[in-house]
Amino acid sequence: MEKKMKSYHQKFVSDHPYESSPMAEIAGFPVRPGIYDLNGATPLQNGVNFTIHTCGGTSCELLLFHRAQEEPFAVLPFPEAYKIGDVYSMIVYGLNIDEFEYAYRVDGPYCPEKGLLFDKNKILLDPYAKAVAGQRTWGIRWDHTYHARVVKDRFDWGDMPQSKKELCDLIIYELHVRDFTHHPSSGVQHRGTFSGLMEKIPYLKELGINAVELMPIFEFDETMNSRTVDGKQLLECWGYNTVGFFAPNSSYAAANEHNQEGTELKTLIKALHDNGIEVILDVVFNHTAEGNEKGNTFSFKGFDNNIYYMLTPDGNYYNFSGCGNTLNCNHPVVQQLILECLRYWTINYRVDGFRFDLASILGRNEDGSPMNNPPLLRTLADDSILSNVKLIAEAWDAGGLYQVGSFPASGRWAEWNGRYRDSLRSYLKGDSWNAWDAAWSISGSGDLYGGYYDNTHSNYAGYNSCVNFLTCHDGFTLYDLYAYNDKHNEANGWNNTDGANDNRSWNCGAEGETDDPEVLSLRRRMIRNACAVLMCSRGTPMFLAGDEFGNTKFGNNNSYCQDNITSWLDWRMLEKNKDLFEFFKFMIAFRKKHPVIHKQLPASVCGMDSIHTHNLNAEETDIPRDARTFCVSFAGYDKEKGKDDLIYVAVNTFWEDVTITLPNLHGRGAWHLSVNTYGDGNGQYCYPEGQEVRIDRSFMMRPRSVAVFTGRDY
Repeated sequence: MEKKMKSYHQKFVSDHPYESSPMAEIAGFPVRPGIYDLNGATPLQNGVNFTIHTCGGTSCELLLFHRAQEEPFAVLPFPEAYKIGDVYSMIVYGLNIDEFEYAYRVDGPYCPEKGLLFDKNKILLDPYAKAVAGQRTWGIRWDHTYHARVVKDRFDWGDMPQSKKELCDLIIYELHVRDFTHHPSSGVQHRGTFSGLMEKIPYLKELGINAVELMPIFEFDETMNSRTVDGKQLLECWGYNTVGFFAPNSSYAAANEHNQEGTELKTLIKALHDNGIEVILDVVFNHTAEGNEKGNTFSFKGFDNNIYYMLTPDGNYYNFSGCGNTLNCNHPVVQQLILECLRYWTINYRVDGFRFDLASILGRNEDGSPMNNPPLLRTLADDSILSNVKLIAEAWDAGGLYQVGSFPASGRWAEWNGRYRDSLRSYLKGDSWNAWDAAWSISGSGDLYGGYYDNTHSNYAGYNSCVNFLTCHDGFTLYDLYAYNDKHNEANGWNNTDGANDNRSWNCGAEGETDDPEVLSLRRRMIRNACAVLMCSRGTPMFLAGDEFGNTKFGNNNSYCQDNITSWLDWRMLEKNKDLFEFFKFMIAFRKKHPVIHKQLPASVCGMDSIHTHNLNAEETDIPRDARTFCVSFAGYDKEKGKDDLIYVAVNTFWEDVTITLPNLHGRGAWHLSVNTYGDGNGQYCYPEGQEVRIDRSFMMRPRSVAVFTGRDY
């Protein structure tokens, strides 16, 4: 007989249970040796535990500051007796965490040609800081040294279980926390914040997505490298220059959270989970905000520069990130930092997955060379805490290492499928010579990741290996993909030299804004084509926030510095392009309704193959290399519904009508038109179940259109 668990709802108490008594006094504070394996600053019942490590440093001081003050009110040198190995640890009693900030100073040899930058006068931020002081107000430059705050975790997650969704079951929505709601048209009370995003959860549910991928939310300094161009202030607003890996970006919180930083973010994540939406964080472990030789020393450089960064033989910085420095990810000390960081966000913030920016760097050796079996990637893949967490790699870096389809996956990692983006962008705009790559991509990229077509890739996780996308933060929006032939990044101040040149875009006959009704109609059809193909491709679909209602960045494909209408979502476009929104809603719901699209089901009763490509005549399963039109079929038996799940996707990139013939179901059902991106002439593009148009074998594809058919009983 099954026993049910009794639940007792009591207030969660998270104070560390460690009790101790002082053994000495330093700078007027009672102290004792601390907990050496507890990195960072941790509040205890009767004190605060401070733990820090440095391999090359010869001594270390703890600095205590009053809030927003530059001079410490107390300096506590760590006694040698408070050191084990390279780790200093001390419990300090009599501290009220609400009343101080802290930092460190480390002494040691200064020898830049050997990568040693110790300076006993430099004030250093704790690499394990749970909150960074001075970053609270967006856009205001912090000209002082970085300090950390001690955080008390009072958040109660209750007995919320971890999500059991597979990656292939997700529809991922990439967004920037500030840009998503900062425009006044968002209608939220707390614009540009975690709370503002929480106010939009009903919208996300209506759209139908079940995962959000948040662009970097670790503490960063948006005023770093700020400039004024044509009278406008430009900020590093994307957040890819990390200041603190364990600290949430405090300017994204609507409320002041002194010493309880992260509460608003946790509330957001819990609300998203309660509504069936997973949270994936875009994390940046390839470099930090300290930059190259000309950059500041505020943390890692001062603790162990030659350990945390990849250095050339003469002590300079390798720059495989394109941002000045490169983290030395496969050094054991850095491995530990990254593992503890991901564990922290998984346990304390209940994050469901991580997307790793420029992840190929994580597989480079200390001299920059690629490794066959990188220990960091294997460690993360096999870690017990991270076992149910999604690990998604951007499988390339700025040093030219491109690993799409060859990332060291350990049977666990997924990849952003760069080939999907490139081949489908090209093919959908009419580059017919990309037909084979496009067909592979829609079919699940089995040649890259294994699956029905190729089972030799035992290193990969089948259909959980691939994230398909046409747009992301980096590049054109979906509207701009069909409104601009060329990038227009002049406002960035680099004479339009920044940003990708290989956009594979098409303006449909007019560059940028136009009143031409034929051009506008074609653009909307191309957007529908892209959405239909993305949602009917095997693999996990991801699209950029705002694509569902035609958001534009006015041709800027590198808006990292545009904290203005260029980057902010203009929610007025939702009403203007309501038809696009409704189309996205339908396609997302359609994908969810048909599991055969995103995973292999048992063999179909009707006898159709699990996946196949087709020429104009469905009986011809080989397509020409330069086919302007081809089709992909998915078939399997849906045990839950007790019937076959049959989908037929037809893509016509030709500018003329093309007639196709659908597969013969041999009396076991008929094909019904569910989606026609060209429309019926009366504004109908989608046909809900029961309203579909039955098709007797042949169908005329209109120019530059996509049609999706469902096979079901008569």
